[in-house]
Amino acid sequence: MLPNKITDLFKIKYPIIQAPMAGGITTEQLVAAVSNHGGLGMIGAGYMSSESLKTLIREVKKSTEQPFGVNVFVPDEFEVSQQDVNAAKQTLQPYQNELDIQQPEVQLPKVTDAFQTYHDQIQIIIDEKVPICSFTFGIPSKEMMEKLKQHGVTVVGTATTVKEAQEIEKLGMDAVVAQGSEAGGHRGNFLSQTEKSLIGTMSLVPQVADAVEIPVIAAGGIMDRRGLKASICLGALGVQMGTAFLTCVESGVHPLHKKTLLQSTEEETTLTRAFSGKWARGINNRYIQEMKKNEEKLPAFPVLNVLTQPIRKAAASQNKIEFMSLWSGQSPRLAKKQNVQELIKQIISDPEIIN
Repeated sequence: MLPNKITDLFKIKYPIIQAPMAGGITTEQLVAAVSNHGGLGMIGAGYMSSESLKTLIREVKKSTEQPFGVNVFVPDEFEVSQQDVNAAKQTLQPYQNELDIQQPEVQLPKVTDAFQTYHDQIQIIIDEKVPICSFTFGIPSKEMMEKLKQHGVTVVGTATTVKEAQEIEKLGMDAVVAQGSEAGGHRGNFLSQTEKSLIGTMSLVPQVADAVEIPVIAAGGIMDRRGLKASICLGALGVQMGTAFLTCVESGVHPLHKKTLLQSTEEETTLTRAFSGKWARGINNRYIQEMKKNEEKLPAFPVLNVLTQPIRKAAASQNKIEFMSLWSGQSPRLAKKQNVQELIKQIISDPEIIN
């Protein structure tokens, strides 16, 4: 099974990609450890400023000489209605009261700022000579693609449907992550609404593999060597894993988040938009349950994400998991407390994988 087009494309030993989880999870230690042990470490740049991204890229370079990549969120047009913002603040007020925090003066995101940050991040990826760039929530413009290609950057898209995968190939991207509905956190749908893009990994991967010529990377619910073997049988050439790396020693996730994952079952994950305004999968808790009745009324991403940030930050500092965003895929029973080396060693320990 190895080497293959994915290992050749990324210049890595094993076709194992660490999912680019944003929000401080993809630390220098996690990204470098994955790359140093034969996989592809990925920085989740989604919520990072351009300067923070530059700093982290340089820190990772100090810790590994192996290839690694950066993932960016493709911004979309969004509207900020003061009426909706005020209503959301009122809905969130009880949680701020319970956490004993004041309603801060929130600097709401602007569309122009979101696009500026996006373009700045791409320029930093080019300037810092990062070899791989992946995109979530959309695809880059043709001009941006050409610019990345001119500088030798390998470009990867994220798809939740066959149509999205075909658009990624049509644009000239080098590979596609076929992300099933089992995946934790936010998913990369950009052509279809959430309800129509909830296709499981086992159904999505072979349909995408039959529909495109570029290499396919399976994502969603994959935790161990069985997931890699199954993905390859379905037509993928590699896997992207998130939750499996969340519980690794090197991950930057909150200790209580790790502990919760290690104690959770497949029945405890749910889809919610109550934290960010975009549907995401995580461990069910009180905040998610109570916000269900208000979910559809809340502002869209990234507005709600900014409004809930004080709550999430206070909950983390106060160790109150009932108000934290505990992102997880649907296979938490398979999560283990281990380091990156142990995880990767377990995945590639099957002779069938490396022969």
